[in-house]
Amino acid sequence: MLVCVQNEEQARNRFQAELEFIQCLANPNYLNFLAQRGYLRERPFINYLKYLLYWKEPDYAKFLKYPHCLHMLELLQYEHFRKELVNAQCAKFIDEQQLLHWQHYSRKRTRLQQALAEQAPQQQPAQQHGSAVTK
Repeated sequence: MLVCVQNEEQARNRFQAELEFIQCLANPNYLNFLAQRGYLRERPFINYLKYLLYWKEPDYAKFLKYPHCLHMLELLQYEHFRKELVNAQCAKFIDEQQLLHWQHYSRKRTRLQQALAEQAPQQQPAQQHGSAVTK
């Protein structure tokens, strides 16, 4: 019984550690840090990044707060991308592109929510009128 509890706790700790790490991959400055320290050239680390691809499965991806970390994980599978991350300008460019994406997404989402809110009052009278006719 004690072994089972320890295994569950170890599995939970591993899941949490991997979840935290994979979400750190969404930060281009962290990727630059890893590249400058040589981690992205080490075969065991590259193998670990390949192992983490299981996070793309819906059963795991649903736990991610920053899902674009999966895109970075995918890009990290390519040697050319890993080499480019040593350059701080590359990390800065990725950071700026992420910011532009978030701004566009936020504006688009706000417009969609406003459009839905405007449609809701228009549909209610039509539904009420339609239900009065059927009575």
